[in-house]
Amino acid sequence: MKKTAIYQPKRPGAPGWFNKWVQSPRWLIGFAIVATLCLAVYSVGAMYGQTTAGSTLGMSYGVAAAIAGVAVVAYGGRRRAQRIRSLGRTWYYLEIHVYGGVLFLLLVFMHTAFRVPSGILTWVLWAASLWMTATGLFGLVLQKWIPTLLASGLSTEVHLDRIPELIVEMRLRAEALLESAAEPVRALYRREVAPVMAGPQPRWIYYVDATGGFRSRARPFERIRGLLPDADRAALDEILELYRTKLEMDAHFTLQRTLRLWLFLHVPAAVLMFGLLALHVFFVLYY
Repeated sequence: MKKTAIYQPKRPGAPGWFNKWVQSPRWLIGFAIVATLCLAVYSVGAMYGQTTAGSTLGMSYGVAAAIAGVAVVAYGGRRRAQRIRSLGRTWYYLEIHVYGGVLFLLLVFMHTAFRVPSGILTWVLWAASLWMTATGLFGLVLQKWIPTLLASGLSTEVHLDRIPELIVEMRLRAEALLESAAEPVRALYRREVAPVMAGPQPRWIYYVDATGGFRSRARPFERIRGLLPDADRAALDEILELYRTKLEMDAHFTLQRTLRLWLFLHVPAAVLMFGLLALHVFFVLYY
């Protein structure tokens, strides 16, 4: 469960926040250029006539949005075929997934002339596109923020699925230490530690402090430590270490579960959106 630090060199000349949130400046610049060109084309087209979804320009924006959507979906396929190296690095597909998703939404807005569609199918498709992109950007923030938060003050790493069984092991170990401990140690355990050891406990504080306020929680241990003989101090210190590890597991449980729950916000909407997009393209071509 111990954590190993991984050195990641910073890009020269880039500020710290930029290195944290922007993985590739070139992709960001390229996206900004393409988005600017799209808006420029839309503005010029709007000057010479009204743009609608059925107009030549509107259809062109829709086709471009469909192409961007296919490029976005490619990331999921690449992840499932990681052993095929000839397909290129997964990292490139991820960049296309992120920037292509935002570009897809921009093209959808251009296709509908930045208006909310009136038809049921097109409205649901428009809303699903907006939801998919918004949740995707939210997930991008989570995937940048949560790992940094977990690495900020924790000394353990643990997989989400193993947390419940590891908590049981720690509780049994702590209870074994109590068998020969003095009454003050037992009383402190019953009051402070036992409720925490009952199982995984997600808490809001872990979103801002990954330690869960451990320093303040450790003060009762410090107050009685000087009053105990050496044998009981050793047991108290070991219980305190188990207590700290349990709180860190709660932090992992809270934050890792957030990342997992985010998938339920993003993936079903994406599947719905692309299903409706295929249906929309079929109706346009058929009629």
